[in-house]
Amino acid sequence: MKKILKSIILIAGLAIVASPQSHAQVSVGLSVRVGPPAIPVYEQPYCPVDGYIWTPGYWAYGDDGYYWVPGAWVAPPTVGLLWTPCWWGFDGGVYAFHAGYWGPHVGFYGGINYGFGYGGSGYYGGRWSGGRFQYNTSVTRINRSVVHNTYVNNSFPRNNSHASFNGRGGVTARPSKSDEMAAHDRHVSPTSNQMAHQHSASQNRSQFASVNHGRPATAAISRVGAKPTASRTAANRTVSTRTTPSRTANRTTHASTTAGHTANNRPATSHATSRASHTNSQVARNNGANHEANMQRSAPRANVQHNSERISMQQHQASRAPAAAPRPEGHPSGGGGGHQGGGGNPGGHHR
Repeated sequence: MKKILKSIILIAGLAIVASPQSHAQVSVGLSVRVGPPAIPVYEQPYCPVDGYIWTPGYWAYGDDGYYWVPGAWVAPPTVGLLWTPCWWGFDGGVYAFHAGYWGPHVGFYGGINYGFGYGGSGYYGGRWSGGRFQYNTSVTRINRSVVHNTYVNNSFPRNNSHASFNGRGGVTARPSKSDEMAAHDRHVSPTSNQMAHQHSASQNRSQFASVNHGRPATAAISRVGAKPTASRTAANRTVSTRTTPSRTANRTTHASTTAGHTANNRPATSHATSRASHTNSQVARNNGANHEANMQRSAPRANVQHNSERISMQQHQASRAPAAAPRPEGHPSGGGGGHQGGGGNPGGHHR
């Protein structure tokens, strides 16, 4: 029943907007007691088709609260029409929704700064000329390989407000004379594609303020009916940038962990080196013992050879020594023995 009542109110509001005698300020389709979130900051997609007009994103209201309808490029119902955005107005303790519409002039839209040519009053993002739409490239993103009808105009008022409603606590703008004149133009309701676009947003949970906290996942798309893969909000880009150092930190942590593993492996490597050194020392000792044993086994042969050499040397010296002179008869043996003792032992130093 609640959904049916809201649908009736919305249809009634659109019918009022479509009336030639309707005034922008009374085109109310829905009213709630809680104000909408601020207008998010986002990037505008490039114009995909020559002749399309930019319709800014806005906060709509459903059973689960406010949800963001992404901005999109839209084909106007007919040549010569411009889009007047919807807006919320606070009055009498409630927030009233004023539906958007097509017309030959841009009417009052609450003084809300939607950006991209909708600064709060009028539209300076483009104009009709000779049956063709021209784009002001100073505020509109244009792909020059697709769109060639362009001009540059920087003479327009700047508005830095992000308030999403008109009234106390929001924007305090009032309709100008040109806005009042535009209110009496013949107005055309949003196209069926625009209504389908809004319905699609109402079915996407990520578009609800209760989920995204005023930072919709999809703030704008290239055109109505296109897949929502276009612009992210500036807040989402900031979050993405902030997560980059965390990934870098994770990489650093991984590197530190790897270094830690390497450091932990060093004692094992040192232990292996120590064992190898111990093994080499043992081999060296074994080799030394074997060498010593070999030397001991070869020592007797060397001693035998050395003794043989000594015997040969003694025999050689004995053969060269002069024969002892015959002792004269009657010579006392004591005297002769004393002389031999003094010079008859030349090999005494070889003992």
